[in-house]
Amino acid sequence: MLKFGLVAGAALAGLPGCSAVPGRPDPGTPPVRGGIYSHGATGGGLKDTLEPYFPVTNPDISRCMQLYEPLLRWDPNYEIEPSVAESVTPNTDNTQWTVRLRDGVEFHHGKTVTAEDVMFSLATVTDPDNTGSGGTELATVLELNNSKIVDPRTIVLQLNSPYAVLDQLLAEYTVGIIPTDFDISHPVGTGPFAYEHFVPGQLSRFVRHENYWDGPAWVDELFIYDFADDAAKVNALLAGQVQSIDNLPNYLAGTIEQQGASPLVSETGAWVPFTMRVDVAPFSDVRVRQALRLIVDRQQMIDQALNGFGILGNDLYAPFDPAYASDLPQRVQDIDQARSLLRQAGQENLEVELVTSSAVGAGAVESANLFVEQARQAGVTVRLNKADANVFYGDRYLSWNFAQDFWNTRNYIPQVATSSVKGATYNETHFEDPTFTALIEQAKREPDPARRRQLMHDAQEIEYNTGGYIIWGFKRQLDAYSNLVQGLEPHRYLPCSNFRFSRASFVRQP
Repeated sequence: MLKFGLVAGAALAGLPGCSAVPGRPDPGTPPVRGGIYSHGATGGGLKDTLEPYFPVTNPDISRCMQLYEPLLRWDPNYEIEPSVAESVTPNTDNTQWTVRLRDGVEFHHGKTVTAEDVMFSLATVTDPDNTGSGGTELATVLELNNSKIVDPRTIVLQLNSPYAVLDQLLAEYTVGIIPTDFDISHPVGTGPFAYEHFVPGQLSRFVRHENYWDGPAWVDELFIYDFADDAAKVNALLAGQVQSIDNLPNYLAGTIEQQGASPLVSETGAWVPFTMRVDVAPFSDVRVRQALRLIVDRQQMIDQALNGFGILGNDLYAPFDPAYASDLPQRVQDIDQARSLLRQAGQENLEVELVTSSAVGAGAVESANLFVEQARQAGVTVRLNKADANVFYGDRYLSWNFAQDFWNTRNYIPQVATSSVKGATYNETHFEDPTFTALIEQAKREPDPARRRQLMHDAQEIEYNTGGYIIWGFKRQLDAYSNLVQGLEPHRYLPCSNFRFSRASFVRQP
């Protein structure tokens, strides 16, 4: 386990090991084969997992991305591209989808991926007794008993009704393909790195998958370390003990460039919401929820909590989805109206606890502190509970009355399936609206794109008016990497170049 001293942001220039300040590598510098690459991931704890279908924290997700791959994947511009499958195509009414596997994709233990492995993976992620986060929606539409294997590389998936965006579900990192002999004690997937060692709350070690279908990684080994403390994480990067970190504190974007590292900025649909449980008082009163939304000074959140690395949010997610309801009036701070709504709700002197954690990532604690100050203007007293990562993402996760969380880029229907309907794996607001659900059910089965957009717009109006999220902005994802490595590029989906460390390499030194 690496040991790091804690330093304040202003003291970073004095870190040991930072006397040399290498510049960025020249574009086109050829990659170098070999070396041990280390990444510092934000958060994690004793509940860390290598399970393919239940990642929660950034360390979980980063490990998942090394080991497992879905049939399809998101490219840097957030467009679907082939992955383990070379194609996934629907019939004319979207009731059957044909999966054609890429030829010769190999698991870490040497077995070639076959149709049986895909069927096993889909059965596992949709297991009714232990449904994975990526399988909740799939379980409602897939009829695996009526699906068929045509040949070792071809499957016809039968659906119980039309589903127009099944490919978006199959592109999520939470629907990775695993072999029929999968064993979590020695997890095997098709990803660029193979499992070697894992200590929950501390570190994980991987080695290059030499027969990786997309080209073997440049580095020999990969370590992923958990960091609960931002200062320790940045210290490790600048001291050369890790080569990249996700969720760089935004105020350090300029500072690290003086000390041998570079920021990595990605335009994303990632968001760090305030989450209000709509099924418990006082948040069960929609007037309270709307009042708290009107308390927020969104531009101040972006300017200060994200140091300008963000764009305005309007309490709706999925900004890259073509159906995003950008025409709804932009909410702005309105203290008088917030006070009026609280009076109507009998909550003039409202007192609430807001639970946050540094494990949520950049902008979370900072925006929570700002909310405390902004709420005071409306006569609302907010007690801030800064929980340890093991507590925040522990047994009470998803049951906090008023808290924060982080979400990465998703399109609208996959996001709803994960967070905003009854039975969704991460329905942290406990939102359940029959009209909303009916609109989503119609939208995901509607083959006509224009009609589907209208249904989704109607659903978004309901969330805009009665939902439990305060979505004040979308992050420009800010990560960082050492100038001694190259190959990390902006990506709209997940932090740190989509955690695709197989593309990273060390820079040859003169």
